[in-house]
Amino acid sequence: MKQSIFAAFILLICFSIISCSVENEKEKIQINPDQDNGGISLPENFGAVVVADSLGKGRHIVVNENGDLYVHLSKLTDDGNGMVALRDTTGDGRIDIKTGFSNVTGTGIEIHNGFLYYSSRTEIYRSPMVSGSLLPSDQVDTLVHLVDGGGHMEKTFAFDDKGNMYVNIGSESNACQVEKRTAGSPGIDPCIELDTRAGIWKFDENLLNQKQDISMRYATGIRNAVSVNWNKQVNKLFALQHGRDDLHRFWPEFFTEEQNLDLPGEEFLEVEEGDDFGWPYCYWDIFDNKKKLNPEYGGDGISTERCSGIKEPILAFPGHWAPNDLLFYKGDLFPARYKNGAFIAFHGSWNRLGHEQAGYSVVFVPMKDGKPSGDWEIFADGFKGSKPLENSGDAVYRPCGLSEGPDGSLYIVDSQVGRVWRILYYPDGITTTKASESITTLQAPKEEEVVNESLIAGKTVYDMYCLPCHMSNGTGAPGMNPPLIGTEWVLGDKERLIRVVLLGFSEPVEIQGEIYQNVMASHSFLSDQQIADVLTFVRQSFGNNASEIVPDEVKAVRAKIK
Repeated sequence: MKQSIFAAFILLICFSIISCSVENEKEKIQINPDQDNGGISLPENFGAVVVADSLGKGRHIVVNENGDLYVHLSKLTDDGNGMVALRDTTGDGRIDIKTGFSNVTGTGIEIHNGFLYYSSRTEIYRSPMVSGSLLPSDQVDTLVHLVDGGGHMEKTFAFDDKGNMYVNIGSESNACQVEKRTAGSPGIDPCIELDTRAGIWKFDENLLNQKQDISMRYATGIRNAVSVNWNKQVNKLFALQHGRDDLHRFWPEFFTEEQNLDLPGEEFLEVEEGDDFGWPYCYWDIFDNKKKLNPEYGGDGISTERCSGIKEPILAFPGHWAPNDLLFYKGDLFPARYKNGAFIAFHGSWNRLGHEQAGYSVVFVPMKDGKPSGDWEIFADGFKGSKPLENSGDAVYRPCGLSEGPDGSLYIVDSQVGRVWRILYYPDGITTTKASESITTLQAPKEEEVVNESLIAGKTVYDMYCLPCHMSNGTGAPGMNPPLIGTEWVLGDKERLIRVVLLGFSEPVEIQGEIYQNVMASHSFLSDQQIADVLTFVRQSFGNNASEIVPDEVKAVRAKIK
């Protein structure tokens, strides 16, 4: 008996020695960056490892204290999962366990006080984390029920250290017009959206089944703040606003096409309780550095009027870059100048009126005491690919979410294919390894399609009225403007398609598993011939091959509507 106990004791010691040896070897593994940084460019002595790839439509990402990753997707995977959990068991910096879970798709995701918090378009949920387990518990608590509707429905959120949760609730419209996204239509004054939308609401992070109420509104006049975060260094909330669209397209008498490329600025906001940042009445002019009156409310590109005194941003970026995440760097892995600074993921533009698209990068803003302390700079670039980009759908990658690892490394997730990069700093220089394999890194923009001469008239109408939203190649804008390629909406019922052009369309629509929602204004001002031409062009371009639409068919539908 004593011999058995002694033998077991010896085996236990041996096992412990082996386990410690394995752990020590794991800790010694040098994580070398990929030779091409996984297809992106970085400052000197920074390198990136592709830790995971082809996860799906990645939006936001969070890293647990043990290094496990959780990615929220905007579209269900083929297995019906809305989130993906990832683990590296070898310490080589690359994921070897990937598990999908939950059927909730969305944008926001955070680990906070032992819970995984995540959002849909109308709710904030949480599930308890389970010690030692990759997946959270199956228990799902609903914390908040939020306003439903159209427009900007991403519900991102942040936490302070006092038990409060701050939730972005984006606007339903571009500028709160009487006729949404319609040239010349005035703005609603006062904008009724502000009671339930276009601001940040404050909730209790632990109370279940809260319902949104105006009494919980923390700040207003913010069109859409997908990127929102609490800065623990100064104990304040910060956000970046997606600015409005269509200044030149709808108001060409006040704004040139060149101005439209960069106006209005994307605003970096310090948000305090009771703040009003002026939407929909005001926009930020990055050239004159002031709030100006929107043309829907009597503005002319010069006047300020009711916008005087509105709280200004702490910094502004060129228009339409789409800031989708904000991270205040707390670690010590990067050089000291990065400490407490802000990293911002710009998802990239889609609406620069056929010009080359911009953004598609991760920017760094040095900060001191919660204020910018120097010029912003591009930190990570090259996501969109090496060639000029006219259509957002042709971008190789689009940076969307950021998170900081327990060692101070920076994680970036892409929304095109679901690639995840881990960025590290190498003070003594970089030793590279073989580049990670990727079928997307070498993708080139699609060749321009040759247009049949019989479709030239339709292409002319398309380029003037449709291209700014649906892109020159018909790919649309993810989550907003649906693609025109291979969909029943284009290839199917002619009358339904004609009605969309004549009446406009604003309802959410699911195409190929992805939800799209934006306002398409009525184009009934076009002649029967123009509508027939443009719809025939769409039905017979971009790889589509459907029958033509003739003016008499448009005329018949117009008569039914009247």
